[in-house]
Amino acid sequence: MGFSLSSSCLGTSSLSIKITKPCCDVRLGQRSSIFTRSHKLNLLGQPVHGLTADASRNWSFITGSRIAIKPKLSKVDFSKNVQGVRASWLANAQVASNAFTLGTIAVLPFYGLMVLAPKSELTKRSMQSNIPYVVLGLLYAYLLYLSWTPETMQLIFASKYWLPELPGILKMFSSEMTLASAWIHLLVVDLFAARQVFHDGVENKIETRHSVSLCLFFCPIGVLIHVITKALTNRVGPAKHGS
Repeated sequence: MGFSLSSSCLGTSSLSIKITKPCCDVRLGQRSSIFTRSHKLNLLGQPVHGLTADASRNWSFITGSRIAIKPKLSKVDFSKNVQGVRASWLANAQVASNAFTLGTIAVLPFYGLMVLAPKSELTKRSMQSNIPYVVLGLLYAYLLYLSWTPETMQLIFASKYWLPELPGILKMFSSEMTLASAWIHLLVVDLFAARQVFHDGVENKIETRHSVSLCLFFCPIGVLIHVITKALTNRVGPAKHGS
């Protein structure tokens, strides 16, 4: 016996069902194997292979003969989409991690020169060069391009007064790419401030090694310490000359 059955839970498809036993041979609790053929059957947008089903036939005086069909899915191919999303996520995470590491390593030699050899000609020439700012600026622009989304501006200016709000900034920095770009941003600004502190110290003969060291991770504190050091140096200098 053959008949067609429409299935709505597995996708829009027509199933051709063939029962291996004749219809007249009905016994209580008998199970029959049903082979199905599906044309363009999809489950959640993915092709389904090897669709089979089991049917159990029960008979009673009240309900008569009843056939229960239980489909079995042997294989659902979700691998392509999952692998694509995973590969994209790993690629972005790797780029962010590499940029974070390379940016940090790139600025360390300049801090080392300013702290360990502040009076050497190599340090003075290095601090006059704009190459590190160009390189880090290009890296920052690239990361910013990768991390930019259509909702970035909405997250930055989330309030009705067009001012940043902490929840929006927190959501924006949940992305590794955005966090890496922010780190490069901080490295560039901190190095520029440290260079200004160094030049001011050389020009006014003020000790700057402690201030430059603080500028690496605590730039505002480093600038503040330099201002205090400069004020104390200028106050102590005239006092020595007066005595």
